[in-house]
Amino acid sequence: MDQPGFTASLVAGGVAGVSVDLILFPLDTVKTRLQSPQGFNKAGGFRGIYAGVPSTAIGSFPNAAAFFITYEYVKWFLHSDSSSYLMPVKHMLAASAGEVVACLIRVPSEVVKQRAQVSASSGTFHIFSNILYQEGIQGLYRGYKSTVLREIPFSLVQFPLWEFLKALWSWRQDHVVDSWQSAVCGAFAGGFAAAVTTPLDVAKTRIMLAKAGSSTATGNVLSALHRVWRTQGLSGLFAGVFPRMAAISLGGFIFLGAYEQTRSFVLELGRESP
Repeated sequence: MDQPGFTASLVAGGVAGVSVDLILFPLDTVKTRLQSPQGFNKAGGFRGIYAGVPSTAIGSFPNAAAFFITYEYVKWFLHSDSSSYLMPVKHMLAASAGEVVACLIRVPSEVVKQRAQVSASSGTFHIFSNILYQEGIQGLYRGYKSTVLREIPFSLVQFPLWEFLKALWSWRQDHVVDSWQSAVCGAFAGGFAAAVTTPLDVAKTRIMLAKAGSSTATGNVLSALHRVWRTQGLSGLFAGVFPRMAAISLGGFIFLGAYEQTRSFVLELGRESP
């Protein structure tokens, strides 16, 4: 990938990530509290809805930038004819690689954020230092496997669907989609992907919030899912599905629209520079 394309993906991904995470943070807090083992009200209800936001503010830009740099690089590396039937496979591989890399940044931020969301009285830095003191660096990466196992299926649904909808819309109107059209495609793709992967998100939340040393804290996704199924049934597996769908649909609209808009702007600046 050329230097302008690399820079555009870096800046656009970071701007898009920060925009969506900060705008939709309250919905994410509601979703986390609905999924927490102690229940919504004991986890804080609607109080302290911005608890944990510093962790998100710090992690958003590098996390989203890492994803989109990897996504665009792998798409470029696996270049193929745009009409090829292998295009969806290319998008799936690129999105999966992007998630594996981005989760190296996302998971520590997510662990601190989610614990702050269900303990609104504790500050973000206090939670961060407690994790390091009690569990070490591996405590910040608790749930890495479950996060990757959530994100890869999510991306396997969202990104090929997003690219397909953009291509279909472009074909119907006989020109490349505008940023707002890309955002609409992203909202639909994100909402659908969010719904079908909610059980994996529930498992990830339970693993990150579990007490150190407990069986859930070991990170076994199937065990966490089975425990939720046994105690709460189908409703437990889909806890928080509506705020998750709302947040990710709106997030897909803002995130992918902001990404396309910012990337086009940065590339245009690059072309105008001497």
